[in-house]
Amino acid sequence: MSQQSNESQLLRGAFIPTLVVSIVAIATCALVQGKSGFWGALLAQFVVIIFFVIHIVVSRLTRNLDPISTMAMALFSYFAKLFALGTLLWVIAKYTDRATINRIAFGITAVALTIAWLWGEIASYMKLRLHLPLPVTKNPDLDT
Repeated sequence: MSQQSNESQLLRGAFIPTLVVSIVAIATCALVQGKSGFWGALLAQFVVIIFFVIHIVVSRLTRNLDPISTMAMALFSYFAKLFALGTLLWVIAKYTDRATINRIAFGITAVALTIAWLWGEIASYMKLRLHLPLPVTKNPDLDT
């Protein structure tokens, strides 16, 4: 039996509830708002999944790096994702009509998927059996 990496387990644990919520959200938005609700919810699903998958990929790439390099990569990926998300939202607001992409469906779906992803990732993280190295301390009572 092959052992999965922690990142793969976290990805799978987060992706399953997100997929379920996205199917429900896309169907609900399509029924309530029509075609524009469908496109808004579908776009939100794409954005949220890409955003969090990049986080898992950076985690995998920095697994064996020192803490300073890991922090630098995490900060770089965070600001790159924030810039890309801002740019995407600007492009949507500037170049699409509200009749094409429903902003309310996009926002509600993005929030619901973010909550589902984080819940799934936390739940799968709690199932991991991580062994953290504890610092070695000297007991002054035992040295005599």
